[in-house]
Amino acid sequence: MSALLLALLAVAPASAGIDPKCADEAAADPPSWYVDDQHQQDFLLNFFALSTSFSALHGVLPNEPGHGSIGVEASIIPALNCDRRLVLDRSKTEDTNKAPLLPRPRLEFTLPKLGPVAIYAGLGYVPPLTLFGTRNVIISGEAGIGVPLESGIGFGARYHFTMLKTIAEVATPFVDGGDTYQDFYSGSTFGLDGMFGYKTKYIEPYLAAGFTDVSTFFWIGDDGFIGNNSTPYFGFTGSVGAQVHWRRIDGAAEFYTAPGYLYTGRLRVGVSI
Repeated sequence: MSALLLALLAVAPASAGIDPKCADEAAADPPSWYVDDQHQQDFLLNFFALSTSFSALHGVLPNEPGHGSIGVEASIIPALNCDRRLVLDRSKTEDTNKAPLLPRPRLEFTLPKLGPVAIYAGLGYVPPLTLFGTRNVIISGEAGIGVPLESGIGFGARYHFTMLKTIAEVATPFVDGGDTYQDFYSGSTFGLDGMFGYKTKYIEPYLAAGFTDVSTFFWIGDDGFIGNNSTPYFGFTGSVGAQVHWRRIDGAAEFYTAPGYLYTGRLRVGVSI
């Protein structure tokens, strides 16, 4: 789950250790995009916050006005290649690829229409479970408005946020075999999206596009060092997908991106209530 969130890089001194699978990349020249360790740290801090952002995964309205839905989202966490995992002047690899998916229960509800407009809200929550040696809690939410037209075309806007916290030993010891300490990571995202969709009897293709802001904090338990994010992400995020309504089955699938950081697929399956 979000355990992988925090196999983030240690920015304080640590003993070097190269994953054998990454030995060739570590010995080669850095790729053209490589800048320095700070750039690597910023990328990882932003990447794992963006991986948990609360994207739409629904059409202009998540439900028929006056109804709701409950379900589970599964978001793919793309595996990072060796060059993205190499830190400390490319002398050490971090174990970031711990889990391929983020499962998140979701609840949505759409209020009765007020004239042509309907207002909706949603909540996502991952309880503080310990998996893969990390303890994570994630809470997400959204609020939006939609204007569905009789032609099937619809448009609207939504606000979304996510806050996550992870406690785990994620920064390796200073010395091989040394004592391990619990580290702390927190990340948050919030943003605004514009929505456009076209609803048929069973399927609603949709497009969501807007801007998302990222904030992060990473505290290393070995020495109290704080990993600073010098370039927190603030930029475009968007998704294109389709929502399916069939009897009481409600679900959606989408492609989601934060260009330069994240390109992934997300799926939601639920029931109408």
